Amino acid sequence: MSTPRQPPRGSGEGKPAPGADGRPPARSPRPARASQPPRPRRADGEPGPDRPKPARSRSAQPKPAQPKPAQPKPAGSKPAAAKPPAAKPAAARPAAAKASAAKSSAARPAAAKPAAARAARPAAAGRTGAPARVQSRLRSGPGPGPRPRPRPAARPQPRTIKLADPRKRLRFVTVVLSLVFSVFAGRLVQLQLIDSDALAADANTNRYQVIPLTAERGSITSSDGVALATTVDAYDITADPQMFTPQSTGVPDAPEQAAALLAPILGVSKEQLAADLHTPKTRYKRLATQQTPDAKNQISDLKSALDKKAGSKACAAQKAQLKLPADKGGRTRVDNECANPLAGVFNRETQRRVYPSDGLAANLVGFVNAEGVGAGGLEQQYQAQLAGKDGRSSYAQAGGRLVPTAGGSMDAAVPGTDLRLTVNRDIQWAAQRAITDQVSNAGAEKGYVVVQDVKTGQVLAMATSPGFNPNDLASAKSGQLGNAAVQDAYEPGSTAKLMTMAAVLDTGKATWDTHVTVPNTLQRADRVFHDDVDHETWYLTLAGVLAKSSNIGTIEAAEQLGPTQAEANQVLGGYLQKFGIGRPSGLDFPGETKGILAKPEDWKGSQQYTIPFGQGLSVNALQATSVFSTIANGGVRVAPSVVQGTTSPDGKYTPAPPGAESRVVSEQTAKTLTEMLESVVTDEQGTGGKAAVPGYRVAGKTGTANRVDPKTGRYSGYTASFIGFAPADQPRVTVSCVIQDPVNGHFGGQLCGPVFKQVMEFSLKTLQVPPSGSEAPNLPVDWKP
Repeated sequence: MSTPRQPPRGSGEGKPAPGADGRPPARSPRPARASQPPRPRRADGEPGPDRPKPARSRSAQPKPAQPKPAQPKPAGSKPAAAKPPAAKPAAARPAAAKASAAKSSAARPAAAKPAAARAARPAAAGRTGAPARVQSRLRSGPGPGPRPRPRPAARPQPRTIKLADPRKRLRFVTVVLSLVFSVFAGRLVQLQLIDSDALAADANTNRYQVIPLTAERGSITSSDGVALATTVDAYDITADPQMFTPQSTGVPDAPEQAAALLAPILGVSKEQLAADLHTPKTRYKRLATQQTPDAKNQISDLKSALDKKAGSKACAAQKAQLKLPADKGGRTRVDNECANPLAGVFNRETQRRVYPSDGLAANLVGFVNAEGVGAGGLEQQYQAQLAGKDGRSSYAQAGGRLVPTAGGSMDAAVPGTDLRLTVNRDIQWAAQRAITDQVSNAGAEKGYVVVQDVKTGQVLAMATSPGFNPNDLASAKSGQLGNAAVQDAYEPGSTAKLMTMAAVLDTGKATWDTHVTVPNTLQRADRVFHDDVDHETWYLTLAGVLAKSSNIGTIEAAEQLGPTQAEANQVLGGYLQKFGIGRPSGLDFPGETKGILAKPEDWKGSQQYTIPFGQGLSVNALQATSVFSTIANGGVRVAPSVVQGTTSPDGKYTPAPPGAESRVVSEQTAKTLTEMLESVVTDEQGTGGKAAVPGYRVAGKTGTANRVDPKTGRYSGYTASFIGFAPADQPRVTVSCVIQDPVNGHFGGQLCGPVFKQVMEFSLKTLQVPPSGSEAPNLPVDWKP
């Protein structure tokens, strides 16, 4: 008896064996087995096919192998035993199906068939869904003998995921980053070292240019609004030196060609222009400033003509050949006719300072330098207000041409403030003509005239001779550019006696008719004093001392100021300071001198006796004028001023504040001094008879002093002066005249008296001051012993 053989597990692709009726039993659910079924063996005892290996995946689930269809062999060949299909895992079959299959196998006898016959069955039998071996057994029955029990397969071990070595990954990343940084470093070296010049040249051909916008400078006008200094349109001629290189122009000497063309127009030497154009490291060079529109138009026309000639077809062909190598017909330069050496020359609109009245009030108004900055006078003093605020404009340019689509920016300039001076243009003209003529007639070094309003302290005229024309600074000497009326310090001489008399009268030490005995000489300290002429003993009133300008009589009057000379010095020194001597005038003019006045306790030796008559101290002409204006104003000093008001860029006019006031002497003292000063002009013994103005009462004083030569510090020559005001009964104007180092005469009354008369008469008529309505008091100047 042959033992019924059980079908191998896994045959039939997970289907149970058929039952006795030939039909497969009903499937029942069976839990999946955790382990894999043992590998089945074939009918001939050989081991069955290996279970397919699971795919390399994270799921670790085995993938069932797909059955291969049997390939028919050619006729005459020995059929090979058919391999059973790969068995599915037992876990995939239900437990009930396994039990039914076991019973069916035990009930049927095994049919013995040769293995070769089983193997010869066509592979098409697998179409029913069961493996070929199972279908063959179902048809033929059990085999002849028992089959060995399949050997159980070893339980597969779970596979572990092995990570890559982090050190290898780190080395890989390091290598990659090193390569990347090496590329960056190489590119950086190329840009910064190898190609830097070429890249800089490319960048310079198209970049933004920043051009300053000069603000329009404020005007300076006279008191009636007539311009003394104003601004007109002008042009700065500029150049881009990089556009004059051989690479840009095609010729090696473009700077020299351009210099030869520009020199006659700009008035600048060819050498200087060529040197400016030979600076290719800069993109902006100013060749000339403040050129007229005519000069700008000449350059523009010449540049256009050259550009038209250089733009011909023949020249374009030559320029194209510059880019070719020499072996291909390239050129190293173009003909001169094909080059425009002025292509890199441009003009920038700016302003030019002009002075419509030429030299009128030039020493007061001042001037600007080549940069348009105030360098003297009021132009310098009010530079910040006049200059305004400059703006700036930036634009992109390529090849020296504006690129309108590249954008840009502009900060508009703010115009400067206009100054309206207190100067009366007509009076200024009269004063300037009078002093110029007299300086010339006297052969003097220089002279100056100051005209002041006694009530307001405003300066109506300030003239200096010799002057200069600010429109032609090249023709002026350095010594002529200043304003000597406030910058020169000189010893005032006899005009300072007015302050001594004011101190004596104001302190009550004497009156105008006090008797003074004046000897021919007077010994004081280590010096013997004289008057300007030899004379017998004079018997003068205090008014007579002032009228005859006696030095000795003035010393004697000053000694009455204190019981001791030291105390007298203190009193006189205090009055001199109140009159403004040794202090700034209040004008704050550039280079103004405050004069020299030592402290009274430092007056030693003969100095304490010379100061009362105007030697041993120094003043400027404006300070001396202000002393007489103080007496004319009833003893009240008003600080001088030259600016009447300002007009801001928005057109708003702001008047200047009035000058500071301070009382120096009483009103009665001032009135007495005025009458005493009239005697200087009206009395036949007075020294100022040439200063008389018909129809007007005039009060004034002459001055003749030894002059200190500023070069040697020693006395050399004279200072002649006359200062007075009119009308004496209703003072309105003070006029001072000072002439330095005259040759033809040296007395103040002789040289400055006529100048005073000419300027005062013109001023009174210009200001429409009515004539005096009373006669001068004619105070007695002497007395009989």
